[in-house]
Amino acid sequence: MTQTPIEIKGIFDKLPHRYPFLLVDRILEFEKDKSITGLKNVTINEPFFQGHFPGEPVMPGVLILEAMAQTAGILSMLSLEQETPSLVYFMTIDKAKFRKPVIPGDALHLKMSLLKKKRNVWSYKGMAYVEEKLVAEAELMAMITDS
Repeated sequence: MTQTPIEIKGIFDKLPHRYPFLLVDRILEFEKDKSITGLKNVTINEPFFQGHFPGEPVMPGVLILEAMAQTAGILSMLSLEQETPSLVYFMTIDKAKFRKPVIPGDALHLKMSLLKKKRNVWSYKGMAYVEEKLVAEAELMAMITDS
């Protein structure tokens, strides 16, 4: 595992996403072709909190899954070690479970493990934690393509 975090500028080099849709703030750990841990600092300034839900802000589950998918994409890009980043297209999601609401002020830790890769199709297991408590989990599949 790398001990050097990857800050936002390094994430910009690996993903095409930008505000307001970039949902990973930092990479805390990475092991090539194995696993990655990303961090999303959830703040009340997120645009989705205006309507989800007024007076009871909760991060939408689909955005937690998107944060997992983006973290998995960074795992793929770092593992491929290419000068020019490829694009990662989210293909499937299975076994998604949401266990606890994610709210403003939470630090969402996104732990993704590579399950399998076959040519340009990669499968991952994702677990999302807040204060070491599991809040969501899912299995994802993505296709890596040339940009």
